[in-house]
Amino acid sequence: MKKYILSSFLLFIPVILFSQTIFKGMIMDKNNPKDNLGVTDVTVHWLNTNVSAITNKKGWFTIDYKPEYKKLVVNYLGYKTDTLTVTSLKPVHHFITPEGDLDEVVIKSKRNAIQKSFLSTANMFTVNSEELLKAACCNLAESFETNPSIDVSFSDALTGTKQIQMLGLTSPYLLITQENIPSVRGASQVFGLTFTPGTWVESIQITKGAGSVVNGYESISGQINAELVKPFSDNKFFVNAYSSLNGRLELNTHFNQKVSDKWSTGVYVHGNYRGEKFDKNNDNFLDNPLANQINVMNRWQYTDAEKGWVSFINVRYLNDEKQTGQLNFNPDLDKGTTNAWGSEIDTKRFETSAKLGYVFPESPYQSIGFQMAYSNHQQDSYFGLNVYDIEHESVYSNLIFNSIIGDTRNKFKTGISFTYDKYDELVNINNYDRKENSLGAFFEYGFDNLDNFSFTAGVRVDTHNLLGTFITPRLHLRYVPWENSVVRMSAGRGKRSANIFAENQQLFASSRQIKVDDAGGNIYGLNPEIAWNYGVSYMQKFNLFNQKGDITFDYYRTDFKNQVIVDWENPQEISFYDLNGKSIANSFQVEVSYNLVDNFNLRTAYKYFDITTDYKSGILQKPIQPKNRFFANLSYKTVAEENGSQWKFDVTFNSIGKQRLPNTAFNPVQYQLATHSDSYQLLNSQITKVFSDKFEVYVGAENLTNVQQKNPILASDDPFGSYFDSTIVYSPIFGRAFYTGLRFKIK
Repeated sequence: MKKYILSSFLLFIPVILFSQTIFKGMIMDKNNPKDNLGVTDVTVHWLNTNVSAITNKKGWFTIDYKPEYKKLVVNYLGYKTDTLTVTSLKPVHHFITPEGDLDEVVIKSKRNAIQKSFLSTANMFTVNSEELLKAACCNLAESFETNPSIDVSFSDALTGTKQIQMLGLTSPYLLITQENIPSVRGASQVFGLTFTPGTWVESIQITKGAGSVVNGYESISGQINAELVKPFSDNKFFVNAYSSLNGRLELNTHFNQKVSDKWSTGVYVHGNYRGEKFDKNNDNFLDNPLANQINVMNRWQYTDAEKGWVSFINVRYLNDEKQTGQLNFNPDLDKGTTNAWGSEIDTKRFETSAKLGYVFPESPYQSIGFQMAYSNHQQDSYFGLNVYDIEHESVYSNLIFNSIIGDTRNKFKTGISFTYDKYDELVNINNYDRKENSLGAFFEYGFDNLDNFSFTAGVRVDTHNLLGTFITPRLHLRYVPWENSVVRMSAGRGKRSANIFAENQQLFASSRQIKVDDAGGNIYGLNPEIAWNYGVSYMQKFNLFNQKGDITFDYYRTDFKNQVIVDWENPQEISFYDLNGKSIANSFQVEVSYNLVDNFNLRTAYKYFDITTDYKSGILQKPIQPKNRFFANLSYKTVAEENGSQWKFDVTFNSIGKQRLPNTAFNPVQYQLATHSDSYQLLNSQITKVFSDKFEVYVGAENLTNVQQKNPILASDDPFGSYFDSTIVYSPIFGRAFYTGLRFKIK
């Protein structure tokens, strides 16, 4: 035995000796510690030798080592040259500082409108403000018109509210956050995206598949995070005026003021108004609701980069009013009667939030942050003779600590979170009041070998008063098989309570009877929704005819272990019940982005969805969901002159395949629909003339192909009869619409 141990020791001696000949380290910028990123292409060499190395994309280097090497010299253009004394082989983390005596060097870099990161472990990309300006982008729901990963659709024929989908699943299965604080959820699920004006959005981060455990357990198909404009970096004054031939008027103004070296504040005001009535399809119903909204936000930003403190405080108030229904409906006279069918949806929302973060100045890879948010959402509404009122009071808090284990190849995040939700919900004469609260703890570990492999593994444990105590695991993997390519995989579990009425408010604008099965669950008698999401993605960059491009293949599968089924298959009722069987959503997408010539870009995508569910009547494809979609966007801009003057042109094409429609075979013949809709094509376009860095105007058109759904409201001639239904909407109602607007800013 001793002989065996001795032989093994001798066998490993060369390995031990070899491992002692390599010295590692990371070089970072002291003035730019954000995200702990290192500095690439920094030269290091041992003093009085020719032994040198250069840092990689993440700031890491490895250099040959001998015991007589004691002084390591660090060189980088524009920064002070440092000489480090090396006394051990422990990896070094060194911060370089700018050379103050050098003349100013200005480096300009062109940033893509959509940034796809090769280094991110999760399948995430960022949409910046340049991309958002390619369409009217009146609110967050409309900010995805030029993005192939998010599908935009209408919820019903009356309110015109746009809904989004990712991986074939609607927004309740997405975690939608503002600056990483959950925002569109609960009572605001249907209309919440329309409550964030497009000009308030600085950028959007879209993550496909299971998200991070840091932001909670509800995310199933992905996460959308909107970063708002910051008082420190936003224009001192900004105004955007918009007018559309469909009667919509909007005005956005930003006022930002620097209060001191560390404090800045901003006031952001949004108003929109639609008072003109349209009925292009002559069904005696408004094609778009009459609407007005006032939305005000005040932000305070505190930054002390020297000491490592940063903070945001937000206060916001919104009042949103909508009226829809028959042309002759007068709320003062007809509300609660059968004189004319009408609906009013009045929403008041107050919210405030605070974020406080501290980055340890001498250890920028270590930080601690705290988030706190409160909101009160009150909606008073009626749809014909149906009454729906909801008040949702919500509290959210999250404490996060970031650090490393040994060196920055091993990072972790940990913390605790608390949420509280109080619902006062009235459906006609029935109350569905409830309180939900949960306390959770999470830990997320990230490893990066600094070359071609990284992974993030997270787990959180939550105890919820209605959902019980449960574990949420999430995993993301990234591997670089060869140059300019990356493979990503993810898997994760999500769990959520379904707000069946708030998420399906369109049901009230119909004569369907509401039926909710009692499965013994704690929320509406139903059990929580639980799903696993798995996905794989491959991206390859290429250079063709001296122009850059990339191609991405995505495949994701969501497998529900329980789902609250929304069953529209009986035209006389809508039923909610727990899944008994399988419910699976498969999503495949191939996307190509290519720079045809300078300033002329093409982005195109094909998507295939296969979404099936076991209903009580059998296995069916998800209704009003095309299996096939095709997307293309062309954008061109002239070279900007010295004062910023240039032209910008954008065209977006969408082809939407056939969609299965809910069963209407039991209706009288005149109120029946085909089993499937026809496919159709949409074309949007916008031209922007930038006169200077301060002023620009734009004109555009939506639905240039003038697609209009025939008969979007069943039994519109008998709105209080048994067959009235405005919920089956699969294409635009209004038709072609032109708009124009201007933007003016003072930096």
